[in-house]
Amino acid sequence: MIFFAQCAANQNDLVAEEARRAGSGDVRTTASGVEFDGTFETGMRFCLNARVASRLLLALYIDEDTRDDEELFESTLQLPWEEWITPDKTIKVTCTTQNCRWIRNTHFAALRVKDGICDRLKEKFEGTRPDVDTENPDITIHVHVHGDVVKWYADFSGEALHMRGYRYGEQTDALLKEHLAAALILRSEWKKTLADDNPGIFLDPFCGTGTIAIEAALMATDTAPGLIRTRPYGFEKLPQFDAELWARIKEEAAEKRQKALDEKDIRIYASDVSPRAIKIARRCAEEAGVDGLIDFQVRNIRDYTAEDRPGDNGYIVTDPPYGERMHVDDLAQLYTDLGNVLQTAFKGWRATILTGASDMLQNIDMKPDRTNTLYNGGILCQAAHYIIYTDEEREAMVQRAIEKKRQRLAEPLSPGAQLVFDKITRNLAALKPKMEAEGVTCYRVYDADIPEYAAAIDIYEGRWVNLAEYAAPPTVDPAVAEARLNEIIYATERALSIDIENIYVKQRKEQKGKSQYTKLASKNRFNIVRENGLKLLVNFQDYLDTGLFLDHRPVRKMIQEMADGKRFLNLFCYTGSATLNAIKGGALSTVSVDASSTYLDWAIANLRMNGYPTDIENFFYRDDAISWLWATYDRYDLIFCDPPTFSNSKGRATFDVQRDHYALIKAAAMHLAPGGILIFSTNFRKFRLEDSIREKYLVEDITEETIGEDFRNDPNVHKCYLIRNKVKVTLNRKRK
Repeated sequence: MIFFAQCAANQNDLVAEEARRAGSGDVRTTASGVEFDGTFETGMRFCLNARVASRLLLALYIDEDTRDDEELFESTLQLPWEEWITPDKTIKVTCTTQNCRWIRNTHFAALRVKDGICDRLKEKFEGTRPDVDTENPDITIHVHVHGDVVKWYADFSGEALHMRGYRYGEQTDALLKEHLAAALILRSEWKKTLADDNPGIFLDPFCGTGTIAIEAALMATDTAPGLIRTRPYGFEKLPQFDAELWARIKEEAAEKRQKALDEKDIRIYASDVSPRAIKIARRCAEEAGVDGLIDFQVRNIRDYTAEDRPGDNGYIVTDPPYGERMHVDDLAQLYTDLGNVLQTAFKGWRATILTGASDMLQNIDMKPDRTNTLYNGGILCQAAHYIIYTDEEREAMVQRAIEKKRQRLAEPLSPGAQLVFDKITRNLAALKPKMEAEGVTCYRVYDADIPEYAAAIDIYEGRWVNLAEYAAPPTVDPAVAEARLNEIIYATERALSIDIENIYVKQRKEQKGKSQYTKLASKNRFNIVRENGLKLLVNFQDYLDTGLFLDHRPVRKMIQEMADGKRFLNLFCYTGSATLNAIKGGALSTVSVDASSTYLDWAIANLRMNGYPTDIENFFYRDDAISWLWATYDRYDLIFCDPPTFSNSKGRATFDVQRDHYALIKAAAMHLAPGGILIFSTNFRKFRLEDSIREKYLVEDITEETIGEDFRNDPNVHKCYLIRNKVKVTLNRKRK
């Protein structure tokens, strides 16, 4: 059998491990979950023990060539549903789509599948068919359509796997789902101690209703989440279900739990400032069967001292407030106080802090050892992991860093590095006053000014450097190229007075197709920069580009100035920086389109960080922008279109900006309201606007005025045009 485990973004690796522990020997991760092979027993074991997965589906059938809803119905009708469903069962059908042009209404598609199933069963069972129950069905069939490929699944788990059963009735406003709490714990350092008879001390000082502490207790006691689940699984209604085997699997899990209870010394502590929250947490722990393992206390985080902490070494895993679902009078002060408490009361500990307000982490005044990205509902969150050093450890680290830096800076620069240093210094002296006068904190200070030292050097907030080396030609010896790169790095550190650990180095080379979006790493560490009165998230480690194209800074400012009272469309929206500027400029509404869910999530996080809504006036669509233009009809007063140079999105032919820009501009211009303006931009250096565009539309080349002072030495960094529809004038001549 083939199973598909759904999970939250960035949790695939954890769910893949759950599949292996369930007995699967063939596990494959996908963009939205984990696919694995196994027997019916494998699926049952997975459901019983899954902590991070949200749902398990069993693949039933697949059709790789379905073109419309009628073919969907016919394909469903031909499938042997009598092997899975009998008329005495109730059913429900759900549908999801991806890159599918022929389904515009998933509810209608689900109805067609339901009709096909019921018609098939009526034929096989002499006119009888199952009833539909949308609230509490015996069997749920899920159909997923990707392009022209249709897959039919049975919902194997039934009720969502995160619903363990210990949380019900009264709850607080801010809730962390059980599977997210489990993922957070598994990302923490405490997870490494679980194999010991004496796991490390565990503390959650913002425990709320106790979800993190309860999940930690379930892990420490080897308690399979399914042992405390109160509702049956979906597979228990399938005809292949073996009740005796299921009973043995649960008995094995119960024995494993009892062994851990007998042998392990478990010390878990949880506190919260709210007596009501602690009362609810104790009740939930009792329902989960771990109430005797957690020490709950009513306590303010600010009251912790070194004298009353649970031990000299331990692990904090917590989810402090971040202002999304609950109000905190002074969020910044709360995080500042949290940082102070960690560094005074918990020296020698490790801490994992989950927050949806990543800009608040800077108030903790500690550098994370590493970070992970998680999603709490639709909220983009950062899990920051800290090593809280003792005074002795910190002093030793500081001295080692000082000595290492002293030795490095004491070495004279090579002649080549000195040339680069001098050039960066001169550029900075000329640029910095202009940038400060404009309020610009992110700009380019060097761009292959010396041909042998080819790199683009961008400074962000005076704190970080993104250094993108242009790939050396094949005629250059690799050892020579590497030596030159090191010379650039050393020159940059001295010229900009930015520590070398804050200089992020990448290699920039010609990219096409999928390679242009290849991920470089998975650090998921975001920093906050400011531009045009807005805050923006940038990532220096995971992608070649940081999430903010610096050469488009004047274009974004222009959008902000033009957007007042306008309906704004952002095509190929990337991380939404243009959308942000439109909103700040007073846009009535915005629509942002991109084929990448990663970039759309990034864009949504940028809006939320600036306090803008993401569900009323501002809309996001994950779709190929070109296909989206031909499938929609709305009009906009201002459109920004900055397409990639080359793209090979699924479901359509490749896109080449030089070859295909006429069709793209034509499709975008169809959506311009009367008097509307299309801002078209491209970074293709050899781009030439087709003469037919100038004949059909009013075109104004604004390239020169959209290139900032820091890019004046590179006038071909981009091309930018204002495009308007021509106004047709009809003369009404009166006849005599």
